[in-house]
Amino acid sequence: MIEPAVAEFVDHGERLAVGFCRALRVAGLRVPPSDTIRYVEALGLVGAESRSSVYWAGRTTLVHRPEDIGLYDRIFASYWEQRAAESVSIEGTPQPIVLALDTDDEDVPEGDDETDPDGDIQPVRFSRAEILTEKDFADCTPEELAELTRLMSRLRFTTHHRRSRRMIPTKRRTDRPDLARTVRWALRHHGEPMRRAFLEQATRPRRLVMVLDVSGSMEAYARALIRFAHAAVVARSRVEVFALGTRLTRLTRQLSSRDPDEAMRTAMPKVRDWAGGTRLGQGIQEFNNEWGIRGMARGGIVVILSDGWDRGDPSLLGSELERLHRVTEELIWVNPLKATPGYAPLAAGMAAALPHLDRFVEGHSYASLEHLAALLADTSR
Repeated sequence: MIEPAVAEFVDHGERLAVGFCRALRVAGLRVPPSDTIRYVEALGLVGAESRSSVYWAGRTTLVHRPEDIGLYDRIFASYWEQRAAESVSIEGTPQPIVLALDTDDEDVPEGDDETDPDGDIQPVRFSRAEILTEKDFADCTPEELAELTRLMSRLRFTTHHRRSRRMIPTKRRTDRPDLARTVRWALRHHGEPMRRAFLEQATRPRRLVMVLDVSGSMEAYARALIRFAHAAVVARSRVEVFALGTRLTRLTRQLSSRDPDEAMRTAMPKVRDWAGGTRLGQGIQEFNNEWGIRGMARGGIVVILSDGWDRGDPSLLGSELERLHRVTEELIWVNPLKATPGYAPLAAGMAAALPHLDRFVEGHSYASLEHLAALLADTSR
């Protein structure tokens, strides 16, 4: 006999499964979107004809720590059975599930009859890359970090265009006549204006400028972020990259190689203050005076990737960001620490910067950088 809650799941399918995962998040259990997808897939494999199947499908795919089992049991009882559970009894035994790692090979066998001759073991495939996308760069092993940086070549960047003051010829009919061309054409027909020419406003690519903090406090993130900057340089036109520690170093030419490893080998020796101190205010001031205010940042998008820790005068950082904000189309600050639970911008540099920013976003994982790439690809500017 199918229990009422399970029967309802059969009728409504994925919506109830997603709602259960949402309830677990509200209760404090970490359930990333990849786990939600695996839960729905597991239910499709083991079926939803009994309470035991629904329970163990979630217990296998959504719970990763022994200390979370009690919380999972309480939310399961509340959500699926509409009761408060002091203790939850589990019927049956969990069905064996084999986790198989997806690879890039096309000739991956769908099953292994030798290890599962009776078909009692349900294989559940998962992607290692999908799990890593949510992992904090600071918690990644060197091998995992290398795998994530390889994924950055798949990020999409869009070159935006802004209107220029220059007028150019067009075949379209506009409200700006091209008198010179109209007269030239008329002279070919004995002065009769048989055709009229028009002008339209030209466009030019909007520049993207990335300033990467390479100080000691950013060392756990800087290597991944510089790979992100390289991906932007090779995928988008008019991109400038600077490294900022105790000095400002321009890296655009070094990162222009399409080979990421070659780009890193060329760029790293150029940054002499890697993992050293940081003077954000002085660095932004130098950028403004030498490049930004003179034209590089005018009408462009400026992205500062930093945790906001500054050994210099925070008032200098605030005043220089105010100058920079006046000439940019958008000023974005990417802080890896923003994703930390309970984070507050208490660092003096970060507090001084916030009033002058258009966006303040996370930058601690591949998923957060994917979100940043989507923001930079927004054509609504």
